[in-house]
Amino acid sequence: MKLSTLAIGATALPAAQAWGGFGHITVAYIASNFVSKDTASFFQGLLRNDTQEYLAGVATWADSARYSKFYHFSGIFHFIDAKDSPPSYCGIDLERDCKEDGCVVSAIQNYTTRLLDPTLPVYEHVVASKFLIHFIGDIHQPLHTEDVARGGNGIHVKFNGVELNLHHVWDTSIAEKLVGHGRRRLGYAEAKNWADTLTTEINAGKFNTSRDAWLEAVDLADPTSTALKWATEGNAYVCTTVLPEGPEAIVGQELGGDYYEKAAPVIELQVAKAGYRLAAWLDLIVARISSQSAKMGDL
Repeated sequence: MKLSTLAIGATALPAAQAWGGFGHITVAYIASNFVSKDTASFFQGLLRNDTQEYLAGVATWADSARYSKFYHFSGIFHFIDAKDSPPSYCGIDLERDCKEDGCVVSAIQNYTTRLLDPTLPVYEHVVASKFLIHFIGDIHQPLHTEDVARGGNGIHVKFNGVELNLHHVWDTSIAEKLVGHGRRRLGYAEAKNWADTLTTEINAGKFNTSRDAWLEAVDLADPTSTALKWATEGNAYVCTTVLPEGPEAIVGQELGGDYYEKAAPVIELQVAKAGYRLAAWLDLIVARISSQSAKMGDL
């Protein structure tokens, strides 16, 4: 896997993109609601942003970076192409589905390892943290774990009368309708509000009894198995919710009605999981770095 060697750009808030950008920013805000004080302090220092947007402000960076000449190689890290056959079979085989140059599973492993590597310069830790914040969001979007029609990009549908591709519907349209109720532009304020709502559901609402189970597969000693578990879990929704009758049956269909009603709870759940798991992962990373530093201090 190629290694980034160049410094990142400015850390100012980017313009909010329409899992799309809105979903990624929400995931980051949820994570910032759950990380420990030590983790918040560490990443605020690393990212040079002491506001509450220290994670949200870089959540979409990887989507922009992939189109630059310096990070063009990272495009394949946003997904893993499960070569399954929904709706009869959904499943991920890492050896089969992860490309030779990498995928979202191997990227999470790689950038976790790089962030933990004390021999790398600070700017490489910044790059690694930005990629991790984004890729942990990506791996929870079901169509980022599916090969059919390029993750749904080649399946043309309608959503509230607008012609779109299926991937865009799952990346953006469902979340926008769920949160914005028809508003044309959703930004950081709306993402923060949604994140706070989901945080309440995790702490004391409908997700409270299941949140511990979300972390059962989390193992910093084995990022690959952790990420693969997350990817497989999301991929299962391709059979049950994304393509319940197969890819041919959904072509040209209006998805803003009954389909939306079934898909919206999955989007809500996956965004909540992504934020909660991101917080746990960052906490583990900072705890490991602190432990490494303490051991070095004892030498």
